[in-house]
Amino acid sequence: MKQVVQNYRSGELALLDVPVPGCKPGGVLVRSAYSLISTGTELMKVSEAGMSMVGKARSRPDQVAKVVQSVAVNGVPATYRKVMGKLDSYTPLGYSLCGVVEQVGAGIDDVKAGDLVACAGNEHALHAELNWVPKNLYVPVPDGLAPRHAAFGTVGSIALQGVRQGESRLGEVALVVGLGLIGQLVVQLLAASGVRVVGADPDPARCELAERLGAAACGDPASATVENAVAELTDGHGVDQVYLAAGGGSNQPVELAARLSRDRGRVVDIGKCRLDLPWNAYYEKELDVRFSRSYGPGRYDPEYELQGRDYPIGYVRWTERRNLACFLDLMARGSVDVEPLVSHVADFDDAVETYRSLKDGELKAVAVLFRYPGQEAEAQAPVVAVPSVDVKRSPVRAARTPVRLAFVGAGNYASSMLLPHLARRDGVELSTVVTTTALSGANAQRKFGFTAATTDLDAVLGDESVDAVFVVTRHSSHAELTRKALLAGKAVFVEKPLALTEDELAGVLAAVEESGNDRLQVGFNRRFAPLLQEARKRFGTRSGPASLRYLVNAGRLDHGSWYLQQGTEGSRFAGEGGHFIDTASWLLEADPVSVYAVAPSGNEDLQVVLCYPDGSTATISYVTTGSSGFPKETLDLIADGKVLRFDDFVRASVYGRKRWVSSRLPKARDKGQNAELAAFVKAVRTGGPMPVPLRSLVTTTAATLAVQAGLAGGVPVTLTGSR
Repeated sequence: MKQVVQNYRSGELALLDVPVPGCKPGGVLVRSAYSLISTGTELMKVSEAGMSMVGKARSRPDQVAKVVQSVAVNGVPATYRKVMGKLDSYTPLGYSLCGVVEQVGAGIDDVKAGDLVACAGNEHALHAELNWVPKNLYVPVPDGLAPRHAAFGTVGSIALQGVRQGESRLGEVALVVGLGLIGQLVVQLLAASGVRVVGADPDPARCELAERLGAAACGDPASATVENAVAELTDGHGVDQVYLAAGGGSNQPVELAARLSRDRGRVVDIGKCRLDLPWNAYYEKELDVRFSRSYGPGRYDPEYELQGRDYPIGYVRWTERRNLACFLDLMARGSVDVEPLVSHVADFDDAVETYRSLKDGELKAVAVLFRYPGQEAEAQAPVVAVPSVDVKRSPVRAARTPVRLAFVGAGNYASSMLLPHLARRDGVELSTVVTTTALSGANAQRKFGFTAATTDLDAVLGDESVDAVFVVTRHSSHAELTRKALLAGKAVFVEKPLALTEDELAGVLAAVEESGNDRLQVGFNRRFAPLLQEARKRFGTRSGPASLRYLVNAGRLDHGSWYLQQGTEGSRFAGEGGHFIDTASWLLEADPVSVYAVAPSGNEDLQVVLCYPDGSTATISYVTTGSSGFPKETLDLIADGKVLRFDDFVRASVYGRKRWVSSRLPKARDKGQNAELAAFVKAVRTGGPMPVPLRSLVTTTAATLAVQAGLAGGVPVTLTGSR
């Protein structure tokens, strides 16, 4: 089998062929699926191995002391031979992996061959194809947890033990110094415990990642950002705990801890950093300095780790094995997400080159995984195409006045949000309403003054006097009805969504290309809302990338709603998500190029992140579990020192050099339907361009489809052909 080894004397790294370990009693033989490189601990070892002998001595004064003691006892020649022999031997790397049990040793009854397990230990969870792992250093992987995520078990246990040592309590404030792999996990664990977290790291990318994963604020420890955030969150008292997850020779972390801790706060050392405690500062605040010993109780105890003797739970609640199981459970339940930490997955055969790239700085990473033979390579990042269409436009026939409109469908939305505006608009004639039942058509004809009601769609599409067709039916029929109306030469207004699948979208565009008719509008009305248009005007132009946050408090649907028929009508977000994507793209004046979506299990809540060509991002939080008393839609647009705040179509404000606030509350929420219909009717009457470019409608639809693809794959989706 193959194993990663290092010669500490020469610094050589190798992928060596070594014998398969035997399956001894009290443990299991595990075939590795994924193992995790600790970009802190392991790279420190790799770097030390490349130093001169003097450099090695300076980096490990504890080992120098042992050598001096050995010289005193055994003499120089014997000590030299002993030290050189040890240095000139191959040593293993790795201590966190996930794999499949291949063989079970005597005395093991909690797993069987074929079970997936997470393993720990710098002598047992090595970067090797096979490892023998004693009982207290492996745990079964919960159902549904991906093997690549389970490989984080050991480093997760280290972070978890550190948090336990801090004795954090609900509502407290903590400072995490160092936002590498361990620091990022500490941030998530604290946030999951109800602790507000401030992070400190000189790397802006790591700060941004920690904020995405739950930190309240992060910044460079040398700047005022961290100190200001601590002062604001603690009313000037200081943090309750500081977690030192940094490495290196700087004493800045312990000095920062003293400055920002409250009186009698706790300082927990998890990483390996310099600890020259400023005596006055620590004494005057009576700070409680604690060390976190690796994965938890049992670590370095051979009877626990090698002989399998557990500690009674009544005396030691959290051993290293129970910590390992706990962290896996937190990942399985979604309380901790390690996927954003994975910077690179390398084939195990490329291990040496991967270490070299990390050491030389070519590969900048928080976490790197080795994937072993037998594990299928991850699927390529999913792609949703944004189809292009080569339209040889037919001559546009300007409509007569009045413009004659036909409606296909006259349900609740059409009757409440569209038809009332059109029925009283000058220059519009409601020609024919098409419904599947005669009575619903008769009702629409009576209420809104249609000239005729029918159930025969083909007759309407063949009527030369009809200028435009409105498609306001259930979602599953939108694409096909739109396709037919376009082929019939009609201008089409279709309520969202335009399509539920990529094939449906392609079919609509094929009809555009075949007919030369691109007279299409999708009911994305929010960009036409007067209050939002005024706020956008007040915000003005921008020069740098923007950050947009859009909260949609959608609420729960009534039992029996056809929106819940996902098998035929698509997901709820597929039905209305285009509204919010279109609004974001209109505000950012561009179409998205990628989509990332995540959703907690058990409900329809979504977090959707859209990325735009200029570096702008839009985050749409689509939630169904909020309070019905809270506004449905709120958004913030931030760029160039300005903030646009929009509150549910009743209030808007812009903060910049001057502050603007909408003068009064409107009598009713105007979400833009009337202005949108006016723009569509004008385009049909005059033969002018449609209110929204076809390219934008297509990209918004593709981005909405990409949300479902992203949820299925758990990775960002690229919109190919977007611009």
